[in-house]
Amino acid sequence: MRTVELLLDEAAESTVQEAWRRLADAGLPSQARHRSPTNRPHLTLAACPELTAPIRWELAEAAAALPLAVRFVGLIRFERPTSVLAWSLELDATLTDLHRRVWDAVTSDNRPESLNPLHAPDNWSPHVTLGRTRRPGAFTGRRIPELLPPPPLSARLTTLRSFDTETGTLEILSPRG
Repeated sequence: MRTVELLLDEAAESTVQEAWRRLADAGLPSQARHRSPTNRPHLTLAACPELTAPIRWELAEAAAALPLAVRFVGLIRFERPTSVLAWSLELDATLTDLHRRVWDAVTSDNRPESLNPLHAPDNWSPHVTLGRTRRPGAFTGRRIPELLPPPPLSARLTTLRSFDTETGTLEILSPRG
């Protein structure tokens, strides 16, 4: 599977990594526990089986919109197959448009049933993951807001990348130019 992700500017990335550290220090699930050199705070836009040449062409077009200013709006929890703690991002018109362009690109050359429906425009909830675990309710009933630094008031999404979950390789999806 190939993800399509956006990376944060240095200051926002540093704040997210501080939140990861504080969760880990408190013995809670944290993205800090992922030791892969590719592990960085990011916003996932989509995931698909492959990035074909037509998809790459459209993603390069979408990357031309970067950097993109975003606003963090608070702490959220998801209970999906996994428990997730994250900082949510405001879904404004510019981020909505960029996400739609990426979604349209990956759906143009992949079977719809091969895509994660949580990334579809009507279901997508933009967020930067702080911690994740398979233990249901891992973040429920905890005083997590007091533990974490405040999220950045604003940030910039600076880089479009793809991560190959099978090979562990990263690819920067640069604008054509």
